[in-house]
Amino acid sequence: MYFTFNSPKMFFLFILIFSTLISISSNSWLGCWIGLEINLMSFIPLISNSNNLLSNEASLKYFLTQSIASINFLTSILLKMILLKNFEMNFFLSSMINSSMLMKMGSAPFHFWFPNIVEGLSWFNNFILMTWQKITPMIILSYYMNMNFIYLIIMINVIFGALGGLNQTSLRKLMAFSSINNLGWMMASLMISETLWLFFFLTYSFMISIICFLFNMMNIYFINQLFTNNFNPMIKINLLINFMSLGGLPPFIGFFPKWIIINYLINNNSYFITFVMIMMSLIILFYYIRTINSAFMFNYFKLKWFKSFNKNMNFSFINLLSFLSTSGMLISTFFFY
Repeated sequence: MYFTFNSPKMFFLFILIFSTLISISSNSWLGCWIGLEINLMSFIPLISNSNNLLSNEASLKYFLTQSIASINFLTSILLKMILLKNFEMNFFLSSMINSSMLMKMGSAPFHFWFPNIVEGLSWFNNFILMTWQKITPMIILSYYMNMNFIYLIIMINVIFGALGGLNQTSLRKLMAFSSINNLGWMMASLMISETLWLFFFLTYSFMISIICFLFNMMNIYFINQLFTNNFNPMIKINLLINFMSLGGLPPFIGFFPKWIIINYLINNNSYFITFVMIMMSLIILFYYIRTINSAFMFNYFKLKWFKSFNKNMNFSFINLLSFLSTSGMLISTFFFY
């Protein structure tokens, strides 16, 4: 399941990045749509693997759902051009464009495909799906945001993301529901300002990259592997730090953008949505702590037939990233003073 950097994959990776830039720099709806289609056609070869049935199934599901969202998007653009001569947006059309973008990024309540596809992908592909693939739909969503509709979607996202992850044993599905929850926060930051969204997105990508890199390095896909394999205690501490940061616990860097969002929402008298978001973050933290608790507390004997973990592996890079995650609040004070 490791990602190999061969020529075709590097080519598709380049097209994937390039297609996002086409979409976000386009000055017409049709240009946005073309960028999205190129993006879809470059991501499918990256995730499909002839030796793995799960990834083949995931690539087919991804193609079908993204095609439905693209058709919806194209239809709403054409309706807009045909029906609305003076280019005024009505509630129905803005909701349609918003919905197709929400479906593209795997947002609740259009998230039916997201956990299933995540389950069939490698950690590297999951990292791309959870970070880079959300950029284009988010930017297009920001052009015509139907505010009341987006408020509802934010609440659905944080609730579904928190409750959906409670009964998961697969780490990939757990990360998928965590991503859905963070998508709610991301949309809230997008409503406030695009700069804040960019800051939240970069922080989230940073945290996700460390977790995906660690799991990929240790070849771990399920919670029970965390306590049946005897790891270096430092790895467990790194996982704890980064999970807590992703949950938004105060001393870590993940709390900082969430703190700014909460501050803005309270200043705008959006008390109810702030309350829901904070409560759901507590549930998210509960299942992160439950995951890490099993790794820390259960002590298995090292058995001969277990794949022994290479202790000589260099962790200095991961340790450095985890240190940055821990010292996040210390760094963040420079923004204020």
